[in-house]
Amino acid sequence: MRTIQITIDEPLLAEVDRAMQQLGITRSAFIRNALELALKQQKITLLERRHREGYTKKPVEPAEFDIWEPEQE
Repeated sequence: MRTIQITIDEPLLAEVDRAMQQLGITRSAFIRNALELALKQQKITLLERRHREGYTKKPVEPAEFDIWEPEQE
């Protein structure tokens, strides 16, 4: 692992410290977890945008998925 330095405002740092105490983890662990969650959310947002763009470029055709209706029941 690498050590980094960040700038954070006092009210946000106070919230982080309260949360880390409740969770029983270190400040570093809390911030690492928050960054991992943010990166996962960013990836999901990108995939959702690509999915939406794909269906915009090639919309579903009428009756395209009718063959799957029995499977849904």
